[in-house]
Amino acid sequence: MTGRVGVSVTVSGLSRLFGGDLAGVVDAARAADAAGVDQLVLTDHVAIGPRTDRYPFGTFPYPPEEPWLEPLTTLAAIAGVTERVRLGTGVLVAPLRPAVVLAKTAATLDVLSRGRLDLGVGTGWQREEFTDPGQPFVGRAARLDDTIRACRALWNEPPPVSFSSPTVSFEGLWCEPRPIQRGGIPVGFGGGPTDATAQRIAELGDGWLPVGVRPHDELREGIERIRAAYRAAGRDPGTLSVRAGVTVATRDDVRPDLDRTFAGVDELAALGVTLVSVALGRFLRDGADVAPFLRDVGAAFS
Repeated sequence: MTGRVGVSVTVSGLSRLFGGDLAGVVDAARAADAAGVDQLVLTDHVAIGPRTDRYPFGTFPYPPEEPWLEPLTTLAAIAGVTERVRLGTGVLVAPLRPAVVLAKTAATLDVLSRGRLDLGVGTGWQREEFTDPGQPFVGRAARLDDTIRACRALWNEPPPVSFSSPTVSFEGLWCEPRPIQRGGIPVGFGGGPTDATAQRIAELGDGWLPVGVRPHDELREGIERIRAAYRAAGRDPGTLSVRAGVTVATRDDVRPDLDRTFAGVDELAALGVTLVSVALGRFLRDGADVAPFLRDVGAAFS
């Protein structure tokens, strides 16, 4: 996830783009792979309640009845029809998933995709989604940290692996196969430009997913804080990956204007952004627009 500035495409707005045939997501993935898109991202809601007004990043863009494919399952299907595009989540609500199950599922996907998984995780924002009394809404941030610590132990430590934390503990486990990426699967954390986010990424992560962070000053501040936390932890700040969203500009005919959309990429790169991200569901009219748009995006970053 480091190196030149790449382009990531988030697949969202499934009902409008794919209607009653959600398997069209797999066709879109083929098109992204062929077009040279660097990363394809799936978003996550296990379930959703009516209180979308509690969305902390502005107006929630979809109604409660919008379908959300389970990301890791969908990325497994995508892995089977693609060869080079990286497979990402953005963000996976990790505190909803048992740590050992998440470690096994992610490792399996990394193996089957031959090392193409980027795991983006966060705490989740909707209380109604947390239906299991054993995995409540309250305390989800601590569970997120313990879950990723446990995953890293299972991915990297010599077995049998034991792990103990306030919310996740196990003893003497083999969890095979392990990821094939050296050091385990890259993990990016969602969050604002805060000290807490910086410390979490420096200790447990490989990248930042600045959801809802748009002004360049906020982005610069967040990246500087994380880099400082990297240095304090003895890590190379140059290895930090940052996937930042850009708003798609449109022409008078409401078609995407990619020249204007990506005009600020060099400025974002100077701040430390390594991937710029666009979301399909925010502007494309229907499924017929998907493949042409992906070809244009790939060409813009070729």
